[in-house]
This record gives sequence, structure tokens and C-alpha cells, in this order.
Amino acid sequence: MFIFKNKYFLIIENIKDIDLKNIKKRDKFFIIYRNNNKIDKLRDLLSFRRNCKAKAIKFYVSNDINLAILLKSDGIYLSSHNKNLRFLNYKKLNFRIIGSAHNLREISDKVKQGCDTILLSKLFLVDYDKKSSFLGVIKFNFFSKISNKLIPLGGIKTNNLNQLNNTFGEGFALLSEVKKKPAKIFSRLL
Repeated sequence: MFIFKNKYFLIIENIKDIDLKNIKKRDKFFIIYRNNNKIDKLRDLLSFRRNCKAKAIKFYVSNDINLAILLKSDGIYLSSHNKNLRFLNYKKLNFRIIGSAHNLREISDKVKQGCDTILLSKLFLVDYDKKSSFLGVIKFNFFSKISNKLIPLGGIKTNNLNQLNNTFGEGFALLSEVKKKPAKIFSRLL
């Protein structure tokens, strides 16, 4: 079965995590580059950014406004622990802001930061923390009625991908499955 959503957010930690040749659809994919390890060279990042632009893939940089400006990215991604309001100034530069949240308070913080889209985590049980709680489809849909900017994130795998058709979000975000099974995931996205 295929997943019918308008936006697909792919979170990567380095540019080798994803092969842009697998992406066939235009104007549906958003790549969020989380540069925590800073292992990618600037020239490689610039080349990757040019390739994203050529394929009409939106490119966002996580929590680093200087790198986002240098790469001429489409916007910035603010993680849930980032509470800084200075990013509102960059909305004037046509920078779009994507945020991340785990609960209602953090959703409120991201709205104050001017986020256009908020990735709400964790939709399903995640492998790295089996004891932590997760939202599930019903609770996510409840939060979606409070704010229409929400996109589900967390625990999304090939075996529960079909459940995303039941969420009210206009898309979804992937982190670990992009690295593990990229070809399987891309083949099911429409």
C-alpha cells in the first residue's frame, strides 16, 4: 500500500545518509540536515544543496543560522530544546521555520518562535527507548485539532507506514528509516 501525503520530511545527520537519486517526486520532499557531528565539508554541503535545488527538494539546517545563510537554505529547523526567539527576525528573509515538539507546552513554544510546521514526536514506539511513552494516531489527531501545523515523527517504520494514512497531518517525518531502508520507503511514497 502507498502513503498519500503532501509533504515528506527526511531528517539526516550527514549527506551520505541519503541518495537524492531515489527521490522522484518534486516539491514534496524536505530534507532537514542535523549537523551535530560537523563531519561534512562545506564544499560537499554546497554541492548537496545545489542538487537539492535542482530536484526541487527543500533544504533546512538544524539550529545553525549561520550555516543556513551560507548554504542559502530554504529555512531553519529548531529542535525541541531550542527555546530562542531570535529566529523570528529571519522570517523577514523568507526563511521558513520548522520546529520540533514533544508535548503541548513545547508546541506553544514553537508557535511563539514563528514555526510554520511543527514535527510532533513520538508517534509510535521507538527502538532506542522502549520504555518511553508515545502518542499513537488518536492522540496525535487530537493535538492536530489544536494546531494544524503538526507533522508526525518518531517510530515510523515500513511495517506501520500504512497507519499514517489515518493521521490528520499533511505529511510525516522520518529519521532512522531513511538510513536503514531508503529504497523501501521511497518506493511506497506517492
